[in-house]
Amino acid sequence: MYKNILIAADGSDHSIRTAEQAAELSRLQGNAHITVIYVVDGDTSKHDVLAGGNQATIDMKRLERLKPIEERLQKADVNYEVVLKRGEPGPTIVKYANEEDIDIVIIGSRGLNTLQEMVLGSVSHKVAKRAECPVMIVK
Repeated sequence: MYKNILIAADGSDHSIRTAEQAAELSRLQGNAHITVIYVVDGDTSKHDVLAGGNQATIDMKRLERLKPIEERLQKADVNYEVVLKRGEPGPTIVKYANEEDIDIVIIGSRGLNTLQEMVLGSVSHKVAKRAECPVMIVK
């Protein structure tokens, strides 16, 4: 039984679909708790700083990327929280999942950064290989 579901999100279409899958799984499991993790890597951080604004504005813009995901979770009336972390997405998601008693990770098969995906391997592949819990990859 899944009590704690982790969604790895970046605002991409695939990560939005993870919210739909997580909401359905949560309902099937008796309203399991969903955590949405958004990992800000170095490139994203540089871009956000160069785009301007103070830290509060930057954080607000980052959370804005997750609005479609939050809207789906709110519409489904499930219990969720959003966590922002800094670091390399794959290892950061794995570390969080392994340390926070997560029962399943739901992640999109592709994210926003396709160039990095081709060169370094996909985040979903890294998470699937290293997480200690089941991983659902959503297309």
